[in-house]
Amino acid sequence: MFIERFRAAALESCRLDASLPLVVGVSGGPDSLCLLDCLLQCGFRPLVAHFDHCLRAESARDAEKVAELAAGRGLDFELGRLDVAAYAGEAGLSLEEAAREARYRFLFAAARRTGAQAVAVGHTADDQVETVLMHLLRGAGLAGLKGMSARSLHEGFDASIPLARPLLGFWREEIEAYCRERGLQPLQDATNADPAFYRNRLRHELIPFLARYNPQVKQVLWRTADVLAGEAEVLAQAAQAAWGGVVERCEPDLCALRREALLDLPVGLQRAVLRRAIQRLRPALRDIDYQTVERGLGFIRRPTRSGSLSLAQGLRLEQAGGVIYLAEWDATLLDRSWPQVQPGALLRLDVPGELPVGQGWVLRAEPAEPPAGFSEAGRWEAWLDSAQVELPLEVRSARPGERFQPLGLGGRSQKIADLWINVRLPRRARSGWPLVLSGGAVAWVPGYRLDERFKVSGETRQAIHLVLEKPAVD
Repeated sequence: MFIERFRAAALESCRLDASLPLVVGVSGGPDSLCLLDCLLQCGFRPLVAHFDHCLRAESARDAEKVAELAAGRGLDFELGRLDVAAYAGEAGLSLEEAAREARYRFLFAAARRTGAQAVAVGHTADDQVETVLMHLLRGAGLAGLKGMSARSLHEGFDASIPLARPLLGFWREEIEAYCRERGLQPLQDATNADPAFYRNRLRHELIPFLARYNPQVKQVLWRTADVLAGEAEVLAQAAQAAWGGVVERCEPDLCALRREALLDLPVGLQRAVLRRAIQRLRPALRDIDYQTVERGLGFIRRPTRSGSLSLAQGLRLEQAGGVIYLAEWDATLLDRSWPQVQPGALLRLDVPGELPVGQGWVLRAEPAEPPAGFSEAGRWEAWLDSAQVELPLEVRSARPGERFQPLGLGGRSQKIADLWINVRLPRRARSGWPLVLSGGAVAWVPGYRLDERFKVSGETRQAIHLVLEKPAVD
């Protein structure tokens, strides 16, 4: 009966194929020994992967025993090893989180090298209950309260290789009974009883205490997680549908969200979309707590004077116009529709000639007859009086305190910085906005103003036609 239930879980819930390579994490404890034995009975020939966390004096000996077990079954074996305590200190992680991260990075690296269909681990129904309780006490939302899934993708470790948990519907006492029946001899890990670890305190202290109020508390929590998993799937589908209407763009270091579109959603979907955006930038982050999400939504509804908020995990929220940016601290929040040059760079523009100015934009210059009237000029083009121009033309971004004489002000000068304020150019676009210069003087601010000194007049005999455009990509 046990093996038939396992076969159904492995083939149906986890969607594993016995004919394809598989990596199985084997610590040597009862859960992983049971998992390995069941996989072999179902026709799998997995790679046995063992990770030594170097937290116990006997851990190296345990690794040798798992290697011997794999050899005795004629299976390939791979060992990973890291001083997790030292790594936790360096990375600023708890010991449990550091151990989990190091272990999964090793397992998924082995899966990539071997072309494995999945990584299988021995999480049980008891582990599910502990996970749900852990998330509940930390204040997680639906995504946390649904617990673990039989098959799931974790982009922080690999975007295409799933993590499979065939034993998720089996209780620990069932697994221990199976090990006895099969003559399996699990290794004993003393850290599983150490109350210094949060999960151990849940297992040995909180759950037995709750059982005094309801002897079936574990079964109740497991069923609750199962129900919430179905509801989370519905919410995920709704969030996916809303995502396209809210997200302007999402890149490795930022997600740009349309503020009004986000606020038009029901509160539940607002939370789901923000969580999804955080997870896109922090895929290894498992728990996004309630306070973080609510702080973020509070800022989106009522942005602060500074227009930015330090959110969590090195991420910030920033508002610009109708867009909310969730971004890394050092991300440059550039709109990909803007022309931009590298601040400090000085570029040469020949006549005739053309010059790329970033983000796919190209600045062209060519000799031309003077236009019939200035009204013919569009926002992204200008005519300069050739007699007033000193060649070659140059292109760069504005310098601190730089001034020019905007057309229409009767020769009065204006700071470029004041122009940016008047035309409401977003602050993040200003440092790289291209200017066209002649003899060191600003001749044209593309998209905004021509300088009075370089305008064409009735006396102009020859002109230079400037066009800044973004050619369409086939």
